[in-house]
Amino acid sequence: MENSNHPQHCQLYQFNKEFFLLKRESPVFFKEQFHQSELDDDYVSWLNFHGLKDKESIETLCRNLGIEKLNIENVYFPSRRQKVEEYSTYMFFSIKSALPSESFTKLLNQETISFILGKNYLISFQEQSSDHFTDVRDRIENARGKIRTKHADFLLFRLLEAIIDNYFEVIETIADKITELDSVILTRNGQNILKEIEVEKRKLIELRKIAQPMRDITYQLQSADSNLIENSNKLYFRNLKDSCLTVLDEIDANKQILEGMANLYYAVQGQRMNEIMKVLTIVSSIFIPLTFIVGVYGMNFENMPELKYKYGYYTVVGVMFLVGILLLSYFIRRGWLKRDI
Repeated sequence: MENSNHPQHCQLYQFNKEFFLLKRESPVFFKEQFHQSELDDDYVSWLNFHGLKDKESIETLCRNLGIEKLNIENVYFPSRRQKVEEYSTYMFFSIKSALPSESFTKLLNQETISFILGKNYLISFQEQSSDHFTDVRDRIENARGKIRTKHADFLLFRLLEAIIDNYFEVIETIADKITELDSVILTRNGQNILKEIEVEKRKLIELRKIAQPMRDITYQLQSADSNLIENSNKLYFRNLKDSCLTVLDEIDANKQILEGMANLYYAVQGQRMNEIMKVLTIVSSIFIPLTFIVGVYGMNFENMPELKYKYGYYTVVGVMFLVGILLLSYFIRRGWLKRDI
């Protein structure tokens, strides 16, 4: 993710097959310049907001385009049930992006991104001063692929594709972490492994909450009965829906792996405890007969035959060593001292 040099700015791309134009200005500039009367059918206009602090400018721009007040509010306060709002001149919806977090206090780096798709324009509103669309910009500037020959609906497809690619990036990061945990789970002790497993599971749960609405949005775009999305381009949105299904499958698969690793962790810890108990039991088994001998000769009876024996102490100690060695040899032959892990 690339951070912008400005806390809040806008980027306007206007392009067709022959040319492209790029403007970087403040929201105040575009609220006066970007309205329906100045948009041309000969090119596509893409206006991207980095940050939503200038609410007055955003509201003015949207009113100039005939955007409903409710949709303007949804840019700042997305509804819980994310869906595509279809109108005669535009479509509106919001989704969430996700990237691996570089902070230890956040599981995923999330932000809500709202889109307004018109006949010859597309507006995207990002909560943060960040950029998910580097590849899309490169395609426009260098005329890579079909993007300069298509309309705004195809541009929308490319932006959504970039966000879904970020979902896969999150999954790849989690998969790398799973591989790392798998290599150390049998050798490392302590609770840190279990905590790391739980953190990765929570990341997958968060990603599922983000990817499921995206799947629904792409399905609604694919099946939308609107002249804003060409029938020839609906295939691309179906591919996005399939990608979302793949993301959800990958989430479930990695979640099962993590659950299996948690079970393995508990099994390993239980096995290690069994090994410890086995050693303690063997030590106790060796010392029980020795303790018995010491107890017998520790009794304070006057008529014990061995009390006056000159070499009694050395004899008893020797017998104790012999008993201990014999028991230890027996345990070794039976393989009871062999470690399983």
